[in-house]
Amino acid sequence: MSLKQKALSGIVWTFSQQVGVQGINFVVQIVLARLLSPEVFGLIAMIQIFMAIGQTLMDGGMASSLIRTKNPDQADYSTVFFINLFSSIVIYLILFFTAPYIALFFDQPLLTMVVRIYTISFIIQALVGVQTTRLTKEMNFKLQMYMRIPSTICGGIVGIVLAYKGFGVWALVWMQLVTTFLWMLQHWFKTDWRPSLIFDKQKFKDHFNFGYKLTLSALVTTIYSNFYTLIIGKFFSVSQLGFYNQANTLRVFPVRNINAALQKVTYPLFSSIQDDNEKLKSVFRRITSIVFFITTPIMFFLTGIAEPLFRFVLTDKWLPAVPFFQILCISTIFYPQSLYNLNIIVAKGRSDLHLKLEVIKKGLSTLFLLLIIPFGIWGVIYAQAIGLFIHFYFNALYSGRMIKYSMKEQLKDILPIILLSAFSLLIMFIGDSMFVKFISDSDVWRILASVLFYFSVFLIISNIFNLKSIFEMKSIILNFKKNNS
Repeated sequence: MSLKQKALSGIVWTFSQQVGVQGINFVVQIVLARLLSPEVFGLIAMIQIFMAIGQTLMDGGMASSLIRTKNPDQADYSTVFFINLFSSIVIYLILFFTAPYIALFFDQPLLTMVVRIYTISFIIQALVGVQTTRLTKEMNFKLQMYMRIPSTICGGIVGIVLAYKGFGVWALVWMQLVTTFLWMLQHWFKTDWRPSLIFDKQKFKDHFNFGYKLTLSALVTTIYSNFYTLIIGKFFSVSQLGFYNQANTLRVFPVRNINAALQKVTYPLFSSIQDDNEKLKSVFRRITSIVFFITTPIMFFLTGIAEPLFRFVLTDKWLPAVPFFQILCISTIFYPQSLYNLNIIVAKGRSDLHLKLEVIKKGLSTLFLLLIIPFGIWGVIYAQAIGLFIHFYFNALYSGRMIKYSMKEQLKDILPIILLSAFSLLIMFIGDSMFVKFISDSDVWRILASVLFYFSVFLIISNIFNLKSIFEMKSIILNFKKNNS
């Protein structure tokens, strides 16, 4: 199979996995949000920073190193496997013994036991880190989808049953553990790789030298990304943290999941053509134009329909999260472009530049956050939104220099989609205020009518002006059908 065929197949299967898995997660989240209080979600949000830091340290950037390594052998994989396993045990023990201090920091005694049970998932995940990396490197996303979906369904059922039975926060804890355990179990039954009793010091050194810079970069990113949760959890109420966490979770749902699917494909794809700048620019431009064409109208639409959507899906108790959700949605539109620019830098082997940029971006964003905190929780929300634009600026600036695709060119390519999305939102508002509300004030009716107004306008005008993204999408679909017929 050619590189192009692998990429197209990978995109379709990874996207199918993300849609399937996150569709299930979305339904589960809706049910759980109805059964559980905002305070329960706030408690889990409090420990997410520690979970994220542990996950980052456990891998050590070695999965990325394996992916970009040409023809890795059994010694490479086995060495990374044992390092991951050892790291996961050490990190778990650290969190086990520091759990009481975490609970004391947030003034939530229950967190001690929650942390000690929830973080067992680190060790479980370490048992399949290399197997997942091998499948990703081979672009075998079909098998990953077949393993991920049943794990997610079973974990979701466990979470819903426990929530219904009144287990509160433990419903979320055991949902995570069951999902992770089943994901691990299937890897050992459905993949043929097994570790050998090999630990090659030179292999470790090679992967570590590349990976530790990415780990430090990811660590800076992780701490920064969860710093907002930390600030809200420490200085505001648990319920406000719950509202923020739900708004943040739902706004990243469409964008992050589309990009998570493509991220698995784009990094190995960019790495495979890292020495051909012309080809790299062409592939980058095509992928980002398609992703932006999909995600931008979705984020504008969600901003406009937020209130009836929250009321219908999550009930009135979650309405305080709506303004948070709207601000964060608009700020997320540049996230895909920022992410793929960063992928270019890593694929080029510039983990040193990656680290430097993360320190600069996070430092500036954190400084802005600290300056605006006196404005209360709204200061935190606006600081996060502005931080996303800061990230896009630096990533596009340096990546653009590498492949001769400047930030100005990138903005020129995506500006028509932003303007069209905003115009479609305006038409949707006019239609809602002048027609829809007069017929019925039902949330279901308003949501369905808004979908019709917004996306009809967006797609019709896109075709009238022959936006390049539409032809790119049609080309991908036709090529996939041809290659799989």
